[in-house]
Amino acid sequence: MAASIKSLSALLAQATIDDHEESLQTANAAIKKSKTDTQAHHVRAVALLHLDRFDDALKVFEGVKELQETARFHYAYTLYKTGNAAKAVEVAGAEIENAARGMKHVLAQAAYRSENFAQASRVYRGLANQGAETEEYDIRINSGATDAQLEWFGQGELAQKKKPAREDLDVFETAYNAACASIARGEFAQGDICLKRAIDRCNEVEDMSDAEKKAEILPMKVQQVYILTQMGKVDEAEQLAAAIPFTEIKELSTRHIAQVNGIAASKEHSNPYLSHRLFHSSPKPSKTDQYFSFQTNLLRQDEYVINLLSQKSSGVAFSTEKVISAAPTPSLSPAVNMAAVLNAAAHARSAPTEKAALKQILPLLEKRPTDVGLILTITHLYVLTGNYAAATHLLESFFARLSHSGSASNLDVRFAPGLVATLVSLYVQQGRPGAARSELSKAAEYWGKPHKSKTEAPSKALLVAAGTALLDTHNQDNAKTAGEIFKGLYNQDNEDRAAIAGLVAAYSVTDSSSIPSDLTSILPEASRLVSDIDAVALEDAGVPALALPSQPSESRKRAAPKSIPSKAKRIRKARMPKEFDPNKKMDAERWLPMRDRSYYRPKGRKGKKRAEGFTQGGIEEKAPVQQQQGSGGTKGGKKKGKGRK
Repeated sequence: MAASIKSLSALLAQATIDDHEESLQTANAAIKKSKTDTQAHHVRAVALLHLDRFDDALKVFEGVKELQETARFHYAYTLYKTGNAAKAVEVAGAEIENAARGMKHVLAQAAYRSENFAQASRVYRGLANQGAETEEYDIRINSGATDAQLEWFGQGELAQKKKPAREDLDVFETAYNAACASIARGEFAQGDICLKRAIDRCNEVEDMSDAEKKAEILPMKVQQVYILTQMGKVDEAEQLAAAIPFTEIKELSTRHIAQVNGIAASKEHSNPYLSHRLFHSSPKPSKTDQYFSFQTNLLRQDEYVINLLSQKSSGVAFSTEKVISAAPTPSLSPAVNMAAVLNAAAHARSAPTEKAALKQILPLLEKRPTDVGLILTITHLYVLTGNYAAATHLLESFFARLSHSGSASNLDVRFAPGLVATLVSLYVQQGRPGAARSELSKAAEYWGKPHKSKTEAPSKALLVAAGTALLDTHNQDNAKTAGEIFKGLYNQDNEDRAAIAGLVAAYSVTDSSSIPSDLTSILPEASRLVSDIDAVALEDAGVPALALPSQPSESRKRAAPKSIPSKAKRIRKARMPKEFDPNKKMDAERWLPMRDRSYYRPKGRKGKKRAEGFTQGGIEEKAPVQQQQGSGGTKGGKKKGKGRK
């Protein structure tokens, strides 16, 4: 033991920060003498980490199990750098309460890479509150990147910032993160402004070489192509994409995304077979340079679409079927539901109409009755054909099956915000506000209960919509429920104006005396809200005016307008004749038989003769009338022919 300590002391004495190769050689020499020297193995692992030989460092930790406990920080960092972020989170988070700042940074980075952005945000918030001036800049950059990812993953309510501050646009890293967050929220114009600011700020940095600036700016331009495409500026996007040197982008994942965006923005790549070849021409990224799951889903979706355009429907159907069958149903996974939508498209085989597509897809519902992606696809096709009742019935039946199952995971799907919003939209389309309010109320009640859910937090948009719908009923009990909803939102964020306004509105119905003054002071004054309203214009437009006490009741009545021009009734095309001329005045008597029309004039002797029987009094005809001779018949009449009656 003494020899081991002596050799380690000599080892550390010779080690320097700048010469990690020498530290590695000394550690190797010590290990040759004693393979059980744990401290020498530790020094060897640290030297390998400094030399960026992460795979070799991982072998050291796997070979010496004791190091995994005694050198937990370096082990977690090694796992993170070798692409095993989930394992790194497990190791770094085991004793995080009493851990040093370095371990917390590793945990935050590993949580970010393993897509646990809520945990990463909490760790960065804690590091910022603890205070460290030397780390303030790095924490601000990493927190901004985490906020952007939360927006992409539909958890924007957990983001620390919803809008970029002025200081965020002063540095290119934070400006780029602000641009990404704006893009994730669908605010493309704001994202474009932030992105241009980031490129300008990067070019202004003095302590960076031109090569370093180019390496930072290229990914920003790739993002700019996406923004221009989403804004409909396809020509600008195509021009910018053509100017990006794809081969100079170091990260292979970014290079592939750049090439895919270039295909999407290019008019020259209208040939699907050429696009298919270009799509698969990029080299695959390493395991430490992987896409985030939402990027993987989009790229896989692009691949399936290109395959469908290349007449590879059978291959797409087979591939997507494997993805669907490998996952439990029902599922809220974007990858699984996207595969279900494209599986339906593959079975439709480019059907010419929505009804034809439904005929091909509906049989799949018998095999996969709980497939969320398939059900939403059929719902969408029903809406396109105008069959809102069938779309509503399909979703209601699906929800009923999930509710009766009693499974916690099934109920999470049943009350998923997106599915609830779809059914509520169908109710609104059909003029059923009561059903919409009932559905929102059920969803708010479900997410308000404490239960183990897959979702980190219930959707804020869903809760706000539910609370607002309950307030619109003007019912005391519903207002109380709405107050509980907005109270929960206020406890999460006491600066949320939607929560404050809802809470005040609910209190005003249930107990107006208990409204805290600090809440009403935050809301804008009523005079400010109605400052741009013209009361006279509203009265002239037909808003009834209140009568003064001295006025008789008749003064409140308004005279009807003298003449209201009748709006021409629109005739459907199916009811129009083939040679219909809309400019020609239609005959008012067109529904009467020709002989009953006022302008009818029979032609010829026989026609005039027939007209005699049609006239009912008034007009004397000069035609000869047959005279009667008693009761014995006619005089001078011709004898009837044989067989005629």
